[in-house]
Amino acid sequence: MGQQASCPKLFPGDIIEFPRNKFFSHFGVYYGERDGVPYVAHLTCRDSDARFPLYGRALRSEVKLDPLEKLGHKYKVNNMLDDSLPSRDFLDVIKVAIDGMMGQQVTFDILFHNSEHQATLFRYGVKKSLQIDKVYEYIQPAWKKLLEEKKL
Repeated sequence: MGQQASCPKLFPGDIIEFPRNKFFSHFGVYYGERDGVPYVAHLTCRDSDARFPLYGRALRSEVKLDPLEKLGHKYKVNNMLDDSLPSRDFLDVIKVAIDGMMGQQVTFDILFHNSEHQATLFRYGVKKSLQIDKVYEYIQPAWKKLLEEKKL
């Protein structure tokens, strides 16, 4: 539960974290192997070639299945909510949910529906982003002050 090792053995349904920079990571769900190649289901932004969508939103995003290697060589299993929520069954629930999302357009929103939200939704049935929660912890005191001063 809650493994944090670098490049560990993967099991279908594991949430995989790919660090991108000092603040954010990309997340996906390990889908399993096809012809010996490990695959990951993840939320991708397709609006443009830009690395970061305009205003943190991308209207044309989708859940895609890509080879693990395409997403990066540095990764870790991060089943971050295993201590508080049960993981859903891979074959009966997670795989069915992933297969059902393939090819469907999804709106990506960095605050409300990012790759971490999508991964936790698949694994636990709950949208949660711990990295966004950390951002809120940092900016909330500033918002509180502005609200008290009626400037926000």
